[in-house]
Amino acid sequence: MVSEKSSLKSTVRVSITNFLDSGSIVAGASGLTLWTQHFGLSSFQVGLLGALSANAFGAALGALIGGPLSDKFGRKLIYTYDMLVYMLGTILVMFAVSFPMLLTGFLITGLAVGAGVPASWTYISETSQNDNRAKNIGVSQFAWSLGPAVIFILGTILAPMGLLGNRILFGLLTVIAFIAWLLQRGLGESKAWQDRKAFEKSSGQKSHPYRTLFSNKTSLKWLFFLIGVYMFWNLVAGAMGFFMPYVYETAGGLSNQEANMLQAVLWILTAVATYFGFAKYGDRANHRIFFFVGAAMAAASWIILTYAGMAQSWSLWAFVALWGISAGIGAQAWYALWATELFPTQFRAGSQGVMFFVVRASAGVWSIIFPAILSSLGFTVAGTFMIGLLLVSLVIGTIWTPKTRGKSLEEITREQYGDEFLTDDEKSKADRDTAAKGKGAGSSVAQQMMNPDK
Repeated sequence: MVSEKSSLKSTVRVSITNFLDSGSIVAGASGLTLWTQHFGLSSFQVGLLGALSANAFGAALGALIGGPLSDKFGRKLIYTYDMLVYMLGTILVMFAVSFPMLLTGFLITGLAVGAGVPASWTYISETSQNDNRAKNIGVSQFAWSLGPAVIFILGTILAPMGLLGNRILFGLLTVIAFIAWLLQRGLGESKAWQDRKAFEKSSGQKSHPYRTLFSNKTSLKWLFFLIGVYMFWNLVAGAMGFFMPYVYETAGGLSNQEANMLQAVLWILTAVATYFGFAKYGDRANHRIFFFVGAAMAAASWIILTYAGMAQSWSLWAFVALWGISAGIGAQAWYALWATELFPTQFRAGSQGVMFFVVRASAGVWSIIFPAILSSLGFTVAGTFMIGLLLVSLVIGTIWTPKTRGKSLEEITREQYGDEFLTDDEKSKADRDTAAKGKGAGSSVAQQMMNPDK
């Protein structure tokens, strides 16, 4: 069994991927106005940058490739090569002398991000213990929220340097990616994946992961649920991650430095809420109530910004506070946790690849549409769209919250799919975990009523 200390150590290494994911998105976002002015970009070209970046289609394609590769050849394969691809992309952006070169850099960076995310969340979940899985996923989400906080702070400091400052940001991401590559190459392979492959080799029981994924009613149910929770939230978060400074500057009349400062504060709040909220209480609190609170705060933030406007400082800061905290305890953290719990080992990463593809591809389409809505119909209409999307995610996640808290991955797989998807060792572990809970079943009726999702 992996110790808690060893699990946390590997989680920290893997979580750098999440830092680089969000960091690359906001590095592009913080300099979007500068790149637009430098190359004289049209609104379509601006949308295309967002669509093919780590924010959307680039990451979508990367996930569709990286997910099944991780299931077939191991999680470690991704960590051996992924950061090298990421560095190629950031170097191209750093030295971009034309729009095609800039666009290519954004696309390659996005492919690397997409390939790394399913492998990283899967690896973290498979190397965690039953009572610290949400904590470790929370650590990875903390890194994801820390990326924008750091990049926006640096973006604010480097803003007086203009476009050179943004090039420096991508240079820093390149250096961090190199450090991540060195650290992640030393990771061991996931034992769950190794055991699965050993079982398939000895038993001869092999199945096509995607054929099984799309033909099983249970896996289809959770696919639709998780896409519903994550996609509708991510349409808003993705547009914000790439376009929010642009919105502050064009619709709110703020300077580039002021826009970056607001985003820096927002992401600092997200990082704090992730670490002291989701990571601390995700393994203990009622999942349905916890999810609802975060989703409701997200919707409230956009209601205030949309109908109170950006002319008043109180509405801007209320938006920053509500969204910042909600993003730390909201849909992405829950998706990262549930997506690794609700599918068997043999297509755990591949299923995430499919979902991440759908989610980020939809964000890519929205990245092309959103600037057009903003410029032609105005911010109030665009904001109303955002509110509607957030409410859909809230309803889906609150009604169909899965009951996975405190259970091992093997127990969850047995409950959802039966023993068909478990190896002999996994069946034995599921038996032991269930028996251990039976011995400790002396909890009071009141405790069970307070924790109905356990």
